[in-house]
Amino acid sequence: MIGSGGARTAANLGIAAMLALFLGACGSMSLPSFSSSSPPPAPEPAPIPEMPASIRADELVGKWGLASYQNPNDRARTEAAAKAQCKQPYVIGAGASGGVIMHLADQATPQELRLKGSPSGKNYIGPAGPPGGDLDREIVSFDGRVLITRFIDKDAATRYGNMVYVRCGPRA
Repeated sequence: MIGSGGARTAANLGIAAMLALFLGACGSMSLPSFSSSSPPPAPEPAPIPEMPASIRADELVGKWGLASYQNPNDRARTEAAAKAQCKQPYVIGAGASGGVIMHLADQATPQELRLKGSPSGKNYIGPAGPPGGDLDREIVSFDGRVLITRFIDKDAATRYGNMVYVRCGPRA
């Protein structure tokens, strides 16, 4: 015969076993939620696949006169001012990885930047990453002789305006 202490221990073990089974079943079944929590967040959109730009890096390599404007009415005057800067040209070099060597906004040291295309057909110059990032500049226009860019970052765009590069001499 089992004493009262043994019966109590057996009952406690039985209750513990039943509790373990019940809790195990709760983990594997889905109970309705009565809370007002929002649905799980939607998955992040897939990154834009890297697209080649319609302008090749070798088309930009060379010496350029550089000036900028804010007011579109000043474009012709700014192109003439950029041409006058060919005495002290801005040099766009060829990068080791197929990009171009240029300055980012507010950076003293030039670095290799990539030419990036986008699904919208726009072209950008900037560090590796999706097109149109804050460190990129959009190529507003390019005809082989005149390149006009605008920084994507609003603060840099305000300070630098539309950058006008006019090719110095024949293409390299």
